[in-house]
Amino acid sequence: MNWPALKEKLDLYEKLMRLDKPIGILLLLWPTLWALWLSALGRPDWWVVWVFILGTVLMRSAGCVINDYADRDFDRHVERTKERPLTAGKVTTKEALALFAGLSLIAFALVLMLGNTLVIWLSVPALFLAASYPFTKRFLAIPQAYLGIAFGFGIPMAYAAHLGEVPGEAWWLLLANVFWAVAYDTEYAMVDREDDLKIGIKTSAITFGRYDVAAIMLCYAATLGIIGWIGFTLHLTWPFFTGLAIAAGIMGVHYTWIRGRERMPCFKAFLHNNWVGMVIFLGIVAEFLVSGRTLG
Repeated sequence: MNWPALKEKLDLYEKLMRLDKPIGILLLLWPTLWALWLSALGRPDWWVVWVFILGTVLMRSAGCVINDYADRDFDRHVERTKERPLTAGKVTTKEALALFAGLSLIAFALVLMLGNTLVIWLSVPALFLAASYPFTKRFLAIPQAYLGIAFGFGIPMAYAAHLGEVPGEAWWLLLANVFWAVAYDTEYAMVDREDDLKIGIKTSAITFGRYDVAAIMLCYAATLGIIGWIGFTLHLTWPFFTGLAIAAGIMGVHYTWIRGRERMPCFKAFLHNNWVGMVIFLGIVAEFLVSGRTLG
């Protein structure tokens, strides 16, 4: 066996799955963790937690693979993406599709190990959303909203895993994630706006036009407003709302970075959303640790 060649191929697969750029995993993971802790009243089943963490890594990786497959002809015209393995011809389309299928099957096997019928059924639309999102950039004016549903579908699945049902708060939390995804992915899209205009891909940064910064801040506000309303209805207290307040402060910092619409500050703001998701999660964790009570 040619080990150097095998290592080179595995390195290419790693780049295709973007394991070298974990920001996508984190942006997918934080909302799932919000849901896992809220649905379990601060006492999640740790087996469920590990299954969802592994599933998040697998499905984000699969999503990156199918995204590059869908965009392989567009990416060669974008400076930032023209050297991606599939676009550069270092990985074939058959390899990419096989990798996507393999990752999806492993993720589905994890779901089966939970033995929860509702979670199994919910995994079907979850896979469809992940696989179809890249193609929405051809016809949806704001494909980032679709991304928010795809990235947040771990929320109803988390509630189903713990409760055997999906209550209304799960869908509200999913809606909050949609607004958050539109905000951070518009920041991301602002980096590639000129290239996307040339090749004809639709993004929220193009759709919002000169109102892009205002739209991002409104989406941030909607995110916090919905999550705050959920916390209010669940009678959560100061630790939870402190987390939201810190998240609001971070979002305010993002405004100072994106208002000039310069590529690198916008990209910096996008990456920095990891901290938004984290402080909201820490607020939820702290709520149950400090209050020492269950909900209801």
